[in-house]
Amino acid sequence: MIKVTFGRFQSKLFATKANHMALIEKLKVGIAGFGVVGKRRRQCIEQHPRLEVVGLADRAFGENHTAKDGVRNYVDFHQLIEKEKLDVLFVCLTNDVAAEATSLGLQSGAHVFCEKPPSRNLEELAQVGEISKRHPRLKLKYGFNHRYHDSVRDAMAIIEKGSLGKLINLRGVYGKSQMITFGAGDWRTKRAIAGGGILMDQGIHMVDMMRLFGGEFTEIHSCVSNSFWQHDVEDNAYALMRTQSGIVAMLHSSATLWRHRFQLEMALSRGSIELSGILSGSKSYGEETITIAYVGKNDQGVPREQTTRYNQDNSWSDEVNEFADAILFDRPIVHGTFAEAQKTLELVTQIYKADPRWREATGRAVPFAWSVDETAPLDA
Repeated sequence: MIKVTFGRFQSKLFATKANHMALIEKLKVGIAGFGVVGKRRRQCIEQHPRLEVVGLADRAFGENHTAKDGVRNYVDFHQLIEKEKLDVLFVCLTNDVAAEATSLGLQSGAHVFCEKPPSRNLEELAQVGEISKRHPRLKLKYGFNHRYHDSVRDAMAIIEKGSLGKLINLRGVYGKSQMITFGAGDWRTKRAIAGGGILMDQGIHMVDMMRLFGGEFTEIHSCVSNSFWQHDVEDNAYALMRTQSGIVAMLHSSATLWRHRFQLEMALSRGSIELSGILSGSKSYGEETITIAYVGKNDQGVPREQTTRYNQDNSWSDEVNEFADAILFDRPIVHGTFAEAQKTLELVTQIYKADPRWREATGRAVPFAWSVDETAPLDA
């Protein structure tokens, strides 16, 4: 049986607090990094009645200027943070400056949303954590967007309900045909900027979802390679992992899949869940579906299945709306907390280090280019 769902745009914020919100001014938002992701974030921000984009930063602007719509454009994200009195900062920059921009945003008094990965390495992220502790009133959220896809939400609901029993194992493949796709720049192929390759850039989403469904993995084995594209970052990463409770996960993150692919299979004691395809901006990963199999007494390996196809991607707007909700009504971050981002980056790092050849070839990832201002005052 196949059924279709057209998305679940959630807007509790708008309806339940409408009268109260009308009395409050809009939050001033800045976006540091205005490439593909920054532009998409702006679309979602501008759909929210309480958010207003007042400034953008991107080197591609060439010079500082005010656009026709009144939004001030800066070449340097430092100027955006320094000159605009922002309430909220979205960080959509390259990995080498993401942690720095996040820290500066928090120090300026802004709530910060930073795209994945949170930094190039754990040392940089620890610096952000120290600054965040000094500003406990400010919200910090990381953009692990896949958690907001309807297929992933539905899979999590099934697992939490327990109707298919306990999780046994996971097998995930996420990949594309090359490191540089759709005319993007080549910075993702440079270790000093990106901190890692396909695993850090795209595979981190699969790592995050495996943690979401399976919990924390304590035993990790891996093979990491850059043998095909010959960049100084990996083009393939293979991992075999196990949790303390015995759940096993197999991961393949690749930049040599000639047909773009997203697939996550989960075996449970009374059935299985398969997530296939993901609605994305490139529309190259196929239809987003979830297939649920129910084990029967005499199905002889051909169980009853139900497939749902999703026709709308509201993940980006839902993610922004949840962040706005947390700021406006002082609610906790649900997904993408600092702790979650740190655990996911820790697991990515463990996958890198589990391969002795890769660990020896790469050594310590990248040096620091910035430091914490220890004199900055603590929030009251």
